[in-house]
Amino acid sequence: MKRIYYPLMLLCPGFLFAQDVDQAALAKIRKEGMENSKVKEIAMQLTDVSGPRLTNSPGFQRAADWSVKQLKDWGLKNAKLEEWGEFGKGWQVEKSYLAMTKPYYMPFIGIPKAWTAGTGGVVKGEVVVIDIQNEEDLKKYANGKLAGKIVLTKSAMDTDPTFKADAIRYTEEDLEKMTNSQPFGQGNFTPEQMERLRGARTFRNKVDSTMKSQKISLELSGRAGKHGTFFTSGGSSYRGDSPIAGPAFDMAPEHAGLITRLVESGIPVTLEAESATTFYDKKLTTGNVIAEISGSDPKLKDEIVMLGGHLDSWHSATGATDNAAGCTVMMEAVRILQAAGLKPKRTIRIALWSGEEQGLHGSRNYVKNTFGDPQTMKLLPAHEKLSAYYNIDNGTGRIRGIYLQGNEGPRAIFEKWLAPFSDIIDHPTITSRNTGGTDHQSFDALGLPGFQFIQDGIEYNTRTHHTNVDTYERLVMDDLKQMAVVVAAFVYNTAQLDQKIPRKELPKPRPATGMGR
Repeated sequence: MKRIYYPLMLLCPGFLFAQDVDQAALAKIRKEGMENSKVKEIAMQLTDVSGPRLTNSPGFQRAADWSVKQLKDWGLKNAKLEEWGEFGKGWQVEKSYLAMTKPYYMPFIGIPKAWTAGTGGVVKGEVVVIDIQNEEDLKKYANGKLAGKIVLTKSAMDTDPTFKADAIRYTEEDLEKMTNSQPFGQGNFTPEQMERLRGARTFRNKVDSTMKSQKISLELSGRAGKHGTFFTSGGSSYRGDSPIAGPAFDMAPEHAGLITRLVESGIPVTLEAESATTFYDKKLTTGNVIAEISGSDPKLKDEIVMLGGHLDSWHSATGATDNAAGCTVMMEAVRILQAAGLKPKRTIRIALWSGEEQGLHGSRNYVKNTFGDPQTMKLLPAHEKLSAYYNIDNGTGRIRGIYLQGNEGPRAIFEKWLAPFSDIIDHPTITSRNTGGTDHQSFDALGLPGFQFIQDGIEYNTRTHHTNVDTYERLVMDDLKQMAVVVAAFVYNTAQLDQKIPRKELPKPRPATGMGR
């Protein structure tokens, strides 16, 4: 495979890229991770046992408490749920039922939208289908005619047969294109795509506000997805002072399509639904799970190498690939280092973030509180102490390389670190590109080296990302094992370097931007 190589002495004079990799340590990491893996046990605790993990919900707290205890049991130091500030209300579903009763009975696949109220008992009635594509359409329904109605907002959904596999791995050609591409925009979106996405979300919020002002009895929304899978959403703000939105369901596109076709053909459709939800608003602050393996070198132990993933999830399933997978890998990586008896020179710090799905809140506030403020670029002393941060949040797929986030400085050393794993990494790839909006960007925004690994997509964008089927069964355990071994090696190698990982030029002050995954 063709590669682009850069003269590292020009990029970062004096950096000791020739430093040898500790092959004996890598052998211990590989042996522990492949022969004594605990990824199944960790993943089950974070998914099946903890349940959905919307930030500040009971499920998130269960996962955080278990993670803190487990990290302590493995011998990590300073394990705790470290508060970063106010997030807002927690929320969870207590009951969910949705069915068509006329022209015949059929149970529907759906779930209440996050942060919406319950129905207060069973709601029954005929469905009104409305089509709102723009501001002019919205004005048609601002006249009180929808009061007390069950309303389905019509949307265009691709429900055609699938002729491509849901699960994919990158081909050599895919990775070749990635290798030679340049950094761009926010995540995998161009600036134009980001603007369209923001516009669509703003308009969707206007539609929801209109429905609430009309005092409808229930709002239904067909969501993207296929074959009973649908991508869930939030129906209102989680902020502590935000008003509570009325009851609303997301539902499978096939069932939304069934209602629409019947109604538009002049056949009345009657539904019944019941939802019960609980808001948790007594404590609006939240935190991130933090723990450390203490550094052993007197001169370097105050420097930090970080690894992490976000612990929170959406609520329609148990958040297996998004992102129990990443948390499982990172917890397993530090477990491997502990079990292998390795003594890193620098301190290794794991972080399991909260509030990622609503805008990287956990990692952004951690970075702001610990390293400095990207809006003012006023830096704290710890900014100079961080060598690098490594993130996993692209599903269950195995590592195929790493995104440099436009930081060419470490390219040669990362090539060297990937080389020993050529038997378990097909066509190891390094690209200047960034990947989608997740927690490594909080570090990059402050000029700190933050990296996300390239992972095979598997079913991430077709079946699991924010869907009602993102469950334990969607995890590929052999891939999680491979990831944990590679991450443990990267983290350990970073801790052992004579110097810190090279940095890009410091960014200029800028407002916080980005979107959680």
